[in-house]
Amino acid sequence: MTVAAIIVLCSLLLLAYVFEISASKTRIPSVILLLLLGGMMRQLLMFFQINLPDFQGMLPILGTIGLILIVLEGALELELNRSKLPIIRKSIMVASIPLLVLSFGLAFLFMYFGGFSYKDSLINAIPFAVISSAIAIPSARNLSKANREFVTYESSISDILGVLLFNFIALNQYVSLNSIWIFLLELILIIAVSFVSVSGLSLLLSRIKHQVSYTPVILLVILIYMVSKVYHLPGLIFILVFGLFLGNLDEFKGNKWIQKLHPEKLSKEVVKFKEITVEATFLVRTLFFLLFGYLMNPSEIFNPDTILWALGIIVLIMVIRAIQLKLTGMLLSPLLFIAPRGLITVLLFLAIEPASNISIVNNSLVIQVILISALVMMVGLMTGKGRVET
Repeated sequence: MTVAAIIVLCSLLLLAYVFEISASKTRIPSVILLLLLGGMMRQLLMFFQINLPDFQGMLPILGTIGLILIVLEGALELELNRSKLPIIRKSIMVASIPLLVLSFGLAFLFMYFGGFSYKDSLINAIPFAVISSAIAIPSARNLSKANREFVTYESSISDILGVLLFNFIALNQYVSLNSIWIFLLELILIIAVSFVSVSGLSLLLSRIKHQVSYTPVILLVILIYMVSKVYHLPGLIFILVFGLFLGNLDEFKGNKWIQKLHPEKLSKEVVKFKEITVEATFLVRTLFFLLFGYLMNPSEIFNPDTILWALGIIVLIMVIRAIQLKLTGMLLSPLLFIAPRGLITVLLFLAIEPASNISIVNNSLVIQVILISALVMMVGLMTGKGRVET
């Protein structure tokens, strides 16, 4: 049984790699194929009456580690200089305004049609308003450089702002001036922690001489994020600061403190660190979507009770996004369609306390929104402009 399990797992991961490298030719996002592959494995196991342990508890673990690595990978690729300020400003606007409008608008619809409290409705609406960088960033690799940068900035910012908004609403019984002050203090605290942690981790990366040098750094990044989560601090800001610092060392070389880190050596280490991060991200992201596909129930995918809600949410996403892209002077194609829901939506949905669950938002609705948004993105990438021809 052990040998068979290892063979199957290796085969699935190699197939996932084929999906990844063939995406530029087929224009099919690898996440769709991974979900289908996971679903097929479930059906085959049921057909051969092979019973496996319940992997439901693994989903949030893989999802959390995947989110950390994806944001880190994206941050390492981002450039911080004056020439990038216009695209950064546009990314922040396109990420934040639709997030707020969709969250509060969808919450009103949940409250109006379901009779739920507005707070519970808002907590359940936010997961659908966040763009999944786990799907968007890999899918944008074959776009033009400008569009690829925009998607990376936008989806990373959307993840961070979405988690911040969700935690703020979910952790506060009432939204008041006092709760806002506490939230701002938490932001200041995590920024301070970020700079201290970034200094320590950068020093470690530049000084460590053991042959195992990158794994401890990644483990420390995950550890700091999880500790910050225990104290309800926005740990993704730390991940973003760490990645941006390492990815933009050239911008800080004139700083006296940076000289103590031996920037020439550190730059070489950062290149290798990026490679390790990309490899680890691919592995964790692949396992997450394979497992998610495996855990999906066909009856949930085709549930007629939620399909109208799912289609309505997708329409809202597209309309709000189209308006925002127009207002910021961005071309609609293909950016309009690159607004997938995925890993972060699942994580936030699983983080909702049972007392705040509403009947409209269930497994079926989450799965349908994720699948439909991925299909819309696939069609947009196949027919849209702004991609790199191969």
